[in-house]
Amino acid sequence: MPDLTDLPNLLPSAFERLDHAALRPHPATHRPRILLLYGSLRERSFSRFLTLEAARLLEAFGAETRIFNPSGLPLPDDAPVGHPKVQELRELSAWSEGQVWCSPERHGAMTGILKAQIDWIPLSIGAVRPTQGKTLAVMQVSGGSQSFNAVTQMRVLGRWMRMITIPNQSSVAKAYEQFDDDGRMKPSSYYDRLVDVVEELMKFTLLTRHASSYLTNRYSERKEDAEKLQAQAGLNAK
Repeated sequence: MPDLTDLPNLLPSAFERLDHAALRPHPATHRPRILLLYGSLRERSFSRFLTLEAARLLEAFGAETRIFNPSGLPLPDDAPVGHPKVQELRELSAWSEGQVWCSPERHGAMTGILKAQIDWIPLSIGAVRPTQGKTLAVMQVSGGSQSFNAVTQMRVLGRWMRMITIPNQSSVAKAYEQFDDDGRMKPSSYYDRLVDVVEELMKFTLLTRHASSYLTNRYSERKEDAEKLQAQAGLNAK
């Protein structure tokens, strides 16, 4: 096993100096772009109500928001990637700098409706990573007592999608009691927590969006690229 101090000499191009200037404050050029996904198609959907409430708060905090309607989205692999709903979702994901995922807890887990949306957004499309370095907030609604099964699952997915998942989260118990007839959230500690989550997402997005490529720059991937360049150079020299 080589001495770690020799690694830069083994593959110097993989140890190119990172641009630490990316961590310096950047002037805001546009409002943070946030995509919101929800996981229920019911007419009176509490996950949609919570998502709409989060979008209103995000707009109040200065964000630009888009909400994807999952109705009509085919099951993963049951349609070509050129399907209009799939393209709409992927384009919104590429547009976003941060995301909010909100699911009901069904059978102790997040819903297949939300999982299908996430599954249609691959880890990479060619050289583009649609979610890497974007911020993420996770939320859930429950019909009974408070639970954290769905948000815990979404955190695993967020990590897998290489997203910056914020520490705070929202879990609304007995959701049918928390919204009025118009679908607006009533004042409560759950609402206060929602405001906390949205505010934290805004802060993390503002702090990281200009530096996401720096924060997600990995030695192992630079090493792989350097090895490919070396191999290509060897082929060209023959």
